[in-house]
Amino acid sequence: MFPVRAILLVSLIGCAKPVIFQGQSTLAIVGEPPAVPEPPPPEPPRVEVRDNRIEIHEKIQFEVDKAAILAVSFGLLNEIASVIQKNPHIKRIRIEGHASSEGEARHNQHLSDARAKAVMRYLTEHGIARDALVAKGFGVDRPIADNATEQGRERNRRVEFNIVEQDVTMKKVEIDKTGTEKVIEENKQTLKASDVTSPTKATSAN
Repeated sequence: MFPVRAILLVSLIGCAKPVIFQGQSTLAIVGEPPAVPEPPPPEPPRVEVRDNRIEIHEKIQFEVDKAAILAVSFGLLNEIASVIQKNPHIKRIRIEGHASSEGEARHNQHLSDARAKAVMRYLTEHGIARDALVAKGFGVDRPIADNATEQGRERNRRVEFNIVEQDVTMKKVEIDKTGTEKVIEENKQTLKASDVTSPTKATSAN
């Protein structure tokens, strides 16, 4: 073991006598500490309720040219089911299947319809009431991107969730002199889309 207090002798060139360093000293470090990196922003949810639709930020994946849902999308569908259950004001949802312009239009119509019904079947098997869902395929009729590009065609192959019936609460609020709000009238009503397909008609084709 070295003693706590050490003596270091250093001979310098040109000095007649050795230079003696004795004792302990603290070396001060001057400068700004390194900046702490900010934590990355949280990832946006994959499933959100937006006004009259349930918006998904990830595509539901199917087998090529089939209505079989790939296992990689089961987690996403479970999240959709959970969001529906957590929003009881949503009374009815239309699951819409859409296709790109590739292939024969009649085939795309049937495929988009079968995929919408496959999604509906999955959700009913995972706790969503059957009468809360309706499924319909629109084929190539409602593109959201240019079918002339592969990127556009990929965007057009999709499943959407439109809320066609929901409860809405209308409130009339009065504000007093202190700025406090007071609800003086509250009215609940059910809003319905005008073009809702009936459940019976939606399940007639397979």
